[in-house]
Amino acid sequence: QVHLVESGGGSVQVGGSLTLSCAASGYTYSSSCMGWFRQAPGKEREAVADIDSTGNTRYADSVKGRFTISRDNAKNTLYLQMNSLKPEDTAMYYCAARLRAGGDCFPIWGYGMQYWGKGTLVTISS
Repeated sequence: QVHLVESGGGSVQVGGSLTLSCAASGYTYSSSCMGWFRQAPGKEREAVADIDSTGNTRYADSVKGRFTISRDNAKNTLYLQMNSLKPEDTAMYYCAARLRAGGDCFPIWGYGMQYWGKGTLVTISS
């Protein structure tokens, strides 16, 4: 059974940093596409970043240069390092996994994830 558990959320001031973690279990983590998504109050969920099994990454334009996604296959853990945080980064952040296609992420950005964590809340205050 696939389990994804996010941690590391919290409240920080504008310009601050946070690192989110996602502990994965129940599948071959190293052969998966992993991603971070977020949903702000009153808005639709959006893709933030993803990483395939070979380490290729993609980012939403809104976070490029500020966020870094990474994975530790030995620890079955996904990370999201977030720097220069802005109020608009306030959201519930979700970890997601895609187990198909040998670890490739879906070609269409933001689609194709099969499993989701319950989220961790990030609040940026000015």
